[in-house]
Amino acid sequence: MSNDYPYQDTFEIDLQNKGLAKVTINEYTKILSDMFDYLSDFNKGYQENHKVSNLFNRDIEEYLQMLLDEREINHNTYNKVLSHINVYFNYLFTHQLNSNLPTIDIKGLKHEPKSELDTSWLDKLNDILADSNVHFYARMTVLLISKGFKSEEFLQPGFYRLFNQITFSDEEKIFVNLFNKFIEPIQLKQNSQDIFLKQRLAKDPHITSAGLHKYLTPSEQYLGFSLSPSELFKGYVVDFIKKNPDLSDSKLSSQLNLDLSSINYYKGLIKKD
Repeated sequence: MSNDYPYQDTFEIDLQNKGLAKVTINEYTKILSDMFDYLSDFNKGYQENHKVSNLFNRDIEEYLQMLLDEREINHNTYNKVLSHINVYFNYLFTHQLNSNLPTIDIKGLKHEPKSELDTSWLDKLNDILADSNVHFYARMTVLLISKGFKSEEFLQPGFYRLFNQITFSDEEKIFVNLFNKFIEPIQLKQNSQDIFLKQRLAKDPHITSAGLHKYLTPSEQYLGFSLSPSELFKGYVVDFIKKNPDLSDSKLSSQLNLDLSSINYYKGLIKKD
């Protein structure tokens, strides 16, 4: 069976060896196949001999510009496509399959402003959990907030006891298993069973709120929306209230573990939005 793009077999084996989920690898296949199909149809340099070594930054930029102009993708999608293409060319370069890095000078686009009440991340949760470009701590943060926990709760020492009682979906379990493989050596090093731990030995191994943000920032830039735990929690609460319009304020207060004044605050946000 012929490849959909150059070096597909070895590249995707490398992705598998890095522990990427099948859904993420399929995304690479879709993006790279589309790019090389486009280059085969419209790029004169690539049409001549179909050699990857003939591709330069202007060729990749031409494809990306087409996505913006003709398919009208947003800036967040543009940055995700560029990231995947960059991973591919880095693989070729480091494995001496190509002598140049055509994406090295291509910059991502500034993220477009989102609505103050962004709940869209909840619909993308499974995709985010399966995306190895997002740091494990960032993915765990998103997962736990989607379960209704605040960062001040899951950063507390001893939270692992509560974590072990959470019910996860099948897709979430796949991520939790991967996370466990990531965190186990750190737990052994730090002699702690908690799940947010510093990676270097420290007297207090627990990550602080400020420390967590250092892990969230690169993933935030990649995903294109705020990973501020307070903003994520705001989105979670707003989404819950919208999906449960028949619940009384007292029941919302009980189920969300918020006081009534907070419920009124969030309902006010929904009305303004």
